[in-house]
Amino acid sequence: MKSIIFEYDNIVSFQEYLNSIPVKDSVKLLQIISLIEEYGIQQAQKMEWTKKLEKNLYEIRSKRGSNIQRVIYFRVVDNRYVITHGFTKKQQKTPKKEIEKGKRIRRNYLD
Repeated sequence: MKSIIFEYDNIVSFQEYLNSIPVKDSVKLLQIISLIEEYGIQQAQKMEWTKKLEKNLYEIRSKRGSNIQRVIYFRVVDNRYVITHGFTKKQQKTPKKEIEKGKRIRRNYLD
């Protein structure tokens, strides 16, 4: 199994999001990202850590107590993925504006 690599160091919106949520929530989110990198996307889907939103756009799911965090990401090539941004989920369905933001960041990154 190829290990997964998530890139997010140069993505300002994700760094800002991590800094804006409670420390315990950001720790849990980073732990899930680490587990996905270790066990792979297929296992992450089985564990419901990730969900496909549309073609080449996915979300990482994290919940701690009543706090529900989501992180949008896309695949660059092979085992490399880029995290676009995060948000706190307040409703059942992923908001369209968050999907559009992920698509915009993906488009800018790939251009």
